[in-house]
Amino acid sequence: MPLDPQSLDPADWDAFERDAQAALTGMIRHLRQAGEGRVWQPAPDEVRTRFRSGLPRAPRDLADVLQDFDETIRPYATGNTHPMFFGWVHGAGTPVGMVAEMLAAGLNANCGGRNHIGIEVERQIARWSAELFGFPRDASGLFVTGTSGANLLALLVARHKAAGATRIEGLRAQPRQLTAYASEEAHRCIAQAMEASGIGSAHLRLVPVDARGALQLDALRHMIAHDRAEGFEPFFLVGTAGTVNCGAFDDLAALGRIAREEGIWFHVDGAFGALVALAPALRPLVRGIETADSLAFDFHKWAHVPYDAGFVLVRDPTRHRQAFGSEAAYLQREPAGLAAGGVWPCDLGLDLSRGFRALKTWFTFQTLGADRIGDAIAGSVRLAASLRRHLAASGVFTVEGPGDLNIVCFGARGDHTGDLNRRIVIDLHERGVAAPSTTNLHGKTLIRAAILNHRTTEDHIVQFVQELMISALRAVVAPNGSLERRADELDPEGEAGLSEGLGLFGARRA
Repeated sequence: MPLDPQSLDPADWDAFERDAQAALTGMIRHLRQAGEGRVWQPAPDEVRTRFRSGLPRAPRDLADVLQDFDETIRPYATGNTHPMFFGWVHGAGTPVGMVAEMLAAGLNANCGGRNHIGIEVERQIARWSAELFGFPRDASGLFVTGTSGANLLALLVARHKAAGATRIEGLRAQPRQLTAYASEEAHRCIAQAMEASGIGSAHLRLVPVDARGALQLDALRHMIAHDRAEGFEPFFLVGTAGTVNCGAFDDLAALGRIAREEGIWFHVDGAFGALVALAPALRPLVRGIETADSLAFDFHKWAHVPYDAGFVLVRDPTRHRQAFGSEAAYLQREPAGLAAGGVWPCDLGLDLSRGFRALKTWFTFQTLGADRIGDAIAGSVRLAASLRRHLAASGVFTVEGPGDLNIVCFGARGDHTGDLNRRIVIDLHERGVAAPSTTNLHGKTLIRAAILNHRTTEDHIVQFVQELMISALRAVVAPNGSLERRADELDPEGEAGLSEGLGLFGARRA
């Protein structure tokens, strides 16, 4: 692409526009055909080798670089736009979100501060979030990369409330050791936040969960009382809205009451589950979320805003600002002009340089509407219930864990080691037909399907179960028909069930 000798802009804008429009058309076609082809495929060695070359010194034509993208990048992405992608908890994105991301890149706005419209868009998203979750209208909010970062920021605000002097003098200024509380099923980023804050993960108390995966309230009360008696200072309580393993919800209303009684900051990790508030039938799952002091969640999960778009919402905007605000000379505010304004986003977090994440979120809600997004959330929960029914009827797989939400954990009958479940998942991935993940639940290695994609239909659920059957057969029986695994690794009931199920499946396919 010839460059303007006075800048880095193209010398031929018309040619650039043609190439750019062709690229946009190609990506629209990519999303329009998201359900076709392989879910995932590994990049071959010859492709990976092309990404080991040295720093390019000379310019190349944009059309050639776009061809490289089509040949070496687009075919080997994660695959989470595909309706048969059920791994982890990945949002699927939307075409309108893609367009918004392009527009944001064109504006190239630094949303760390200053007096420009990007800051107003982010503030509007904060007000929308406060409305959705029942927070005060003036609650402060901030876009971050994801809930892991949002949880850290919330913890730092809580630490400042409990021990304000630590911001300047460090943790030695705190006379009593701070302690935090979360369920055993809480995401690992809570422990990482404790480490990053300097408090230490050794002072995070992991509370046992009940059979449904929710934090046990009596055990929590006992831990708090014990820590106080030992001279510790409880300061941070995490409620989980949708555990990463199986989608369980803590009793947020009860946790909020305990937090108020104990004078502890109540934070909710709602990475994906908090957004059930958009679906009226599911909203009772987050009853009590409105009592939280802070909330972390991801627009890029169940709202399908393109990655990344995490968010932290803090009830008390003053405490939020006190935890991060700075009087640096180069961040001075003026009564007018571009440097005008009161609270800038850089006063509410760690980043001064920030992208315009709010725009793609704004576009998503403006064009799709909150109700339509909520309908898609409710639909994926219904599909998860359908998957559980199909698996229970298969005679091959057993379903584990609670069945309240969109995550389904299951395994092959009789697979006590988890080896068969792992091999089934790998086979699905390598055949490119579906992409679930594995997890550990109740001491078992299981297959985990997170039904999140708004493109997934009942037909995809039926196809997924059929592909599971095929992968189970491939994992057990070698191409020559001999058993790859020793018969005693499966109990008789499990082996019989698997054989019968696979036999029935084979008959149906025939």
